[in-house]
Amino acid sequence: MSSLLHESQLVHESTLVWLEDPDKFDYVRQALDKTGRRTGKPRYARDGRMVGYAELDREADASPDSGLFQRRTFFLLPHDRPDDPEGPYEVGAPGEAVDPRTLQPKRVGEKTPRSQGESKPTVR
Repeated sequence: MSSLLHESQLVHESTLVWLEDPDKFDYVRQALDKTGRRTGKPRYARDGRMVGYAELDREADASPDSGLFQRRTFFLLPHDRPDDPEGPYEVGAPGEAVDPRTLQPKRVGEKTPRSQGESKPTVR
């Protein structure tokens, strides 16, 4: 499991939406972002690109302080393995990275030999 997120933070997830095919990635980064809505594509304000996001169920409450919902986003940065296979993550992966094949709503996901670059990449 990722050491950066806990399943207790994901209890209201209903669906994962992929903007790109997750099967083509050895890993994706995941983070909780604040957004004004439970569903639909959230804004993205990082370098790189968002490749997916979680939608929340109707029971999810907004933060009383900000009025925003915390939703998980999945993303890649320009120096990540899919765009820079011989870069800093040729072997290993960032702390927030997990194998997208292990992701489900309400589940953090796991690091695997594939996500860590310990196995041969698949033909894409």
